[in-house]
Amino acid sequence: MSRLRALIVDDEALVRSSIRSGLSALDGVEIIGECDSGSQAIDAILSERPDLVLLDIQMQDCTGLDVVQRVGPEQMPAVIFVTAFDEYAVKAFELNAIDYLLKPFDDERLSNSVRRAQKRIAERKQTALAEQLQALLDSRSQKWAQRIVVRNGERFDFVPVDSIDWIESANNYVQLHCGARSYLLSDTLTNLENKLNPATFLRIHRRRIVNVSRVVAVHSLLGGVYEMELRSGTRLPTGRQHREAILALIKNPQPE
Repeated sequence: MSRLRALIVDDEALVRSSIRSGLSALDGVEIIGECDSGSQAIDAILSERPDLVLLDIQMQDCTGLDVVQRVGPEQMPAVIFVTAFDEYAVKAFELNAIDYLLKPFDDERLSNSVRRAQKRIAERKQTALAEQLQALLDSRSQKWAQRIVVRNGERFDFVPVDSIDWIESANNYVQLHCGARSYLLSDTLTNLENKLNPATFLRIHRRRIVNVSRVVAVHSLLGGVYEMELRSGTRLPTGRQHREAILALIKNPQPE
């Protein structure tokens, strides 16, 4: 088998170093370059034509999906996305059979991911890879819920999702907090989460979702957890399992 020419793209030097170290230990893999921004990655992909790109999803100048869109799915090599988001945020990548590395990752996880990519590259034509990436781009244009209908006796309230500050689970219900008003909806938190745009609504706890546009500060607490401060003054504790998602928000606080 010919050597796999790999390009590393991440705006964090420590992450690039970790990937470089892991790839260097793999037989049949040649590192052809590193990029610390999306714009550098686009130039390198078009000029160097790597077989595989390990691509950070969220960078300072653009997202990994922006890189795919600007290069074009037909010209993109195989991609392994590198992300700090939790499992809920990478469902789209799994559904389109594109592998990902969840930060922090170890050498074994990196090795397994690269080997899977090698197998896919050997078995699949470029057309199939292009179709796979196009499906991922199409999934980004999914129409998320704009309003939520809440029944209140014989009345049905139409609640705009952009009026929601935060959401919490309450047994078999969820409570929508919208400024001074709140609504009780017969639904589960996970089901409602799947209807909301993940670029705007972030799961911060097993019982809470927050509208990131309402966040004015994040307070670090002991034990690897945080407290989200909203415009209203409300403070919401986060769950430890959502730490990486909170760090990603701190790194890139702008909702799409």
